[in-house]
Amino acid sequence: MKKKKKVTFGWELVLNLYDCNLDIISSKNKIQQYVNKLCRLIKMKKYGKTWIPYFGHKKPHTKGYSLVQLIETSSITGHFSEEKRSVYINIFSCKAYDHKKARAFTRQFFQAKSVKNTLLTRP
Repeated sequence: MKKKKKVTFGWELVLNLYDCNLDIISSKNKIQQYVNKLCRLIKMKKYGKTWIPYFGHKKPHTKGYSLVQLIETSSITGHFSEEKRSVYINIFSCKAYDHKKARAFTRQFFQAKSVKNTLLTRP
């Protein structure tokens, strides 16, 4: 019996960014710029428009923008807490990408003073 070759389904980079620039994380236009530049950087093709709603008004720490960008190989999602000046980004793709570049770019774009990340491999 022949062994099946292990195939990776995808990779998900989970980023928690802290002490971000409030002017950037509270700007729909800046968040759109981030998505556009990130997709070019990691060579992902956007599928449809970026959805960037502003909500979470009932609790101060949840108030802010969220983003959803489908990409041809999965999605990029994010949540922005104005009160905490923090950003939570998930980049999931079935196509390999340079997660180190994505992490560095995201930290620099939002001017985060610190970042914690986890890279998940989905078998």
